[in-house]
Amino acid sequence: MGKSIADYRMIDPGDRVMVCLSGEKDSYGMLDILMGLQRQAPANFELVVVNLDQKQPGFPKDVLPRYLRQLGGELHIIEKNTYSVVTDKIAENKTYCGLCSRLRRGTLYGFAKQIGADKIALGHHRDDIVETLFLNMFY
Repeated sequence: MGKSIADYRMIDPGDRVMVCLSGEKDSYGMLDILMGLQRQAPANFELVVVNLDQKQPGFPKDVLPRYLRQLGGELHIIEKNTYSVVTDKIAENKTYCGLCSRLRRGTLYGFAKQIGADKIALGHHRDDIVETLFLNMFY
C-alpha cells in the first residue's frame, strides 16, 4: 500500500487526510494501515478520523466513538439523518444505495472542506468495487 501511495502520489508531504470510518472492516483496516504508514513514512502527513452517523436504525451508536477515543488524535462524528431522507424519497422495494451514497458523499465532501482536508480516504473492498461498476454500467 505504501508503494502505491508513493507511486501514484496519493498522499503528499504535509497533507491533511480525512479518513472516513464507516464501522465496516474495510474502513477499520484502511485506518490501521494508514496509521502504520504515518509512523513509518518519510513524509509527514496528518490523519483526521471521521464517522458519519446517518441515523440508521439498529446501528450501535457507542462502538465507534469508544474505538475512536482509544486511538487519540483528531476525530469527528458527524450526525446527519440521511436515512430518513432516503426512506422518504425511495420506494420501499427499491434500492437505497444511489441516493444514500450521494447524500453521504456530499456531507463528507462538505465536511472535508470545512476542516481543510487535502485528501479523503474511503475504505472499499472488492465487492464494493464490483457493485459500483455494475451500478454505473446499468444506471
